[in-house]
Formats: sequence, structure tokens, C-alpha cells
Amino acid sequence: MNIPVVDQELCIGCGVCVELCPEVFEISDDKSWVTGPDKCGTCDCDEAAASCPVAAIELIEEQ
Repeated sequence: MNIPVVDQELCIGCGVCVELCPEVFEISDDKSWVTGPDKCGTCDCDEAAASCPVAAIELIEEQ
């Protein structure tokens, strides 16, 4: 399973990831944060990462 990670320096807080995966991401302090990294099975984290307009979401392989 892949785990999403948000690059806080790139994130502009647009909220697309939250719209696509509300159980995984949340907006706080105008940035996206991963709050449910183990919940990617409830949505499409790949789509959330691909839809980020500044490519701030990376999916890393869980070790």
C-alpha cells in the first residue's frame, strides 16, 4: 500500500485532495495534511496526487 505525503512548501491549500479523499486529507492553516494515511482504500489517493495542481502529494511505498 502507498502512503500519501504532502510537501508543505509546495502545497497551496486548494483542497482538491480533500474533495477526492476526505478521510485521508484535511485542510488546516491553509495547507493540506494527511490525517488518515491508512485510509487510501476508501478513496483514490492516486487520483488525489495526480489532481494536485502543484504536485505537492507524493505516494510512497509503505515499508
